Amino acid sequence: MKLKKLGMLTPSSNTVLEPVTCSMLHDVPGVAAHFARFKVTEVALTSSAAGQFSQKPMLEAAYSLADAKVDVIAYNGTSGGWLGFENDRRLCELITRETGIPATTSVLALNELLAIHGVKTLGVVSPCEESVVLRIADNYRTIGVDCSYYACSGITVNYDCANVEEETIKEMVRSVAKPGVDAITTFGTNLWGAHLAKELEEELGILMLDTISTVVWKCLHIADISPQLITGWGKLFDTKQL
Repeated sequence: MKLKKLGMLTPSSNTVLEPVTCSMLHDVPGVAAHFARFKVTEVALTSSAAGQFSQKPMLEAAYSLADAKVDVIAYNGTSGGWLGFENDRRLCELITRETGIPATTSVLALNELLAIHGVKTLGVVSPCEESVVLRIADNYRTIGVDCSYYACSGITVNYDCANVEEETIKEMVRSVAKPGVDAITTFGTNLWGAHLAKELEEELGILMLDTISTVVWKCLHIADISPQLITGWGKLFDTKQL
């Protein structure tokens, strides 16, 4: 059996997405994840923070993954949530045009899952500042998704997002689990939220959509591997594409 290789564009200060991705894929036969970093240290609405996500450094990281002949290249990050979904779409188009490899992002995969599950009200749990979350909510409003229920930690240094404690994340999720909320996203790939999905779904009865999980789900589909091979990480892995 030919090994399937999933390439992940990784923000340089992220210490969560690599171990989580590898843990998810541990029991999936014939699949491996490979990572390339580009510099990201700040999460904010400043011009300097936005500049970290310019196409040039991300494309250079994508070229290095292409050298490994990966089957898909994914931006495992959520800046498209506040910079705009079109940024992610343009990035994917550029990567595919330059490398010939299909591309996706955490946010585009999340948006696909929202459409599949008919999510109209999305609870958002984020490590970022409130201003960032409000910008995320503005962007989701344009696709008919209400993000009025949110919880955030006020962090601007990306490295620090990984230090949000598990119990804090659980309480943030519980705080947005309001009547009428169709799903909750732990929105940030440097946040230890993915492994909590199954437990919180059982407790709250609400679909959990972690943004590391969403991009792994989509990458497996692109690589023609069933996401249902991943168990114990939440219901989203049972979701079939449209």
